[in-house]
Amino acid sequence: MSTPVVAARDLTQIYTVNRGFLRPPAKLQAVTGVSFDVEAGKTLAIVGESGCGKSTLARMVTLIEKPASGALTLDGLDAVAPPSGEAKRLRRTVQLVFQNPYGSLNPRKKIGTILEEPLVINTTLTKVERTEQARAMMAKVGLRPEHYSRYPHMFSGGQRQRIAIARALILSPKLLVADEPVSALDVSIQAQVLNLLADLQDELRLAYLFISHDLSVVRHIAHDVMVMYLGHAIEQGPKEAIFARPLHPYTQALLASTPSVAAGKRKRIVLRGELPSPLDPPKGCVFSTRCPYVTERCRVERPAKRLLDGRLVACHYAERFLAEAA
Repeated sequence: MSTPVVAARDLTQIYTVNRGFLRPPAKLQAVTGVSFDVEAGKTLAIVGESGCGKSTLARMVTLIEKPASGALTLDGLDAVAPPSGEAKRLRRTVQLVFQNPYGSLNPRKKIGTILEEPLVINTTLTKVERTEQARAMMAKVGLRPEHYSRYPHMFSGGQRQRIAIARALILSPKLLVADEPVSALDVSIQAQVLNLLADLQDELRLAYLFISHDLSVVRHIAHDVMVMYLGHAIEQGPKEAIFARPLHPYTQALLASTPSVAAGKRKRIVLRGELPSPLDPPKGCVFSTRCPYVTERCRVERPAKRLLDGRLVACHYAERFLAEAA
């Protein structure tokens, strides 16, 4: 069995929040005990509402932040406490594509300069070699040679995201973390960028960690799905299993609210109330304050994740939902 490009075990991130004058700081647990693997050529999509911990997870995987606890390996190396001299190589292993193609490119620099900058910092290539690599990467993402000398404001949103993808790939990473990479684009352009990402994955055997709240996009690109709620992974497994038979009420609600991915006449679940504050999470199941099937057991006992019907699910009554789906 091949070694995963990225492997996370019980990743947890805790922030200290200042609550003001004469009040003690509070602990905010943004991510709690999340585990996953992503192999070369595969895509793990992370979905959930704003505030569920998706972007915090991305910052840990891209080595922007160290986890408070847990293990993280990239390309077989410990990424939390990397071996001596390996930190720089680890950072080249994973690259990030941001949500906003308008804000992620320096408006004062030409595209050629933007693409060559990572090579200047991380390699000993000559100017001619850097230019050759930049132009080759531009061609790979569908940009024309004359774009090399233009500024970001001269491009459309879709073209800017292609530039951002080219910059992320210029150092030949093995893992690409895409944080809502198409949400700022028109629907017609989204499909073009998603198809480009799929083609690049096939050609370069890239692993993707794809963060999104749009389940129709996730269905197009993902191999596996992890649904997060209030920092917890509450259901995760193969895309086909989760889309066909969601076993957690929160996953059911997400799918039912997205008509384009609803399988047949799926029962409509309306989420009531607001997402609880991560400073004061529910005592039992994290979804208990909004779940239409909540019982007293849910309010006092946090369900453990367990393997059921080919995926991991954290719900006391998942077997009941599986029987109903059969």
